[in-house]
Amino acid sequence: MMPCRKDRGVRTILTPFLFKFATMKLSFLALMGAMVVASCGSEGYSRAEDAQDAGREFIRASLDGNIPKAEFYLLKDSANLMVFETWKAKYRNLSAAERVSYQEANILPSKIENINDSTVSFTYSNSYKNSPTTLKIVRIQGEWLVDLKDIH
Repeated sequence: MMPCRKDRGVRTILTPFLFKFATMKLSFLALMGAMVVASCGSEGYSRAEDAQDAGREFIRASLDGNIPKAEFYLLKDSANLMVFETWKAKYRNLSAAERVSYQEANILPSKIENINDSTVSFTYSNSYKNSPTTLKIVRIQGEWLVDLKDIH
């Protein structure tokens, strides 16, 4: 019986220490995991310097089917994410030949208009499907992002 009591006493002393150690370990692992996820999300993509840069990068990524890059330059609100999901579904249904045609297409800007200091209208077409499209590009907290809500 005596060894059991002695053993129980050691556990009582070590339990708070082990709990703190385990908690610190989990906190460290969670922090490292969050850092990895954050760094992977925008790997290799740099913030747009201006509205034209944001529009060009978004359009090129869209034509190439580079979904993560296009999403990086997208204003992420519920309406834009719904439009973006629709676009992704349509892109996935394209034939291989159509995808190659889009990837080889040139961006043909036709009109870039400053609406105000934080909103720009970017009208373009591409050399594969020569139909004009207008995007709105907005500056939110110093970052230029594509807003698809008013696409036409």
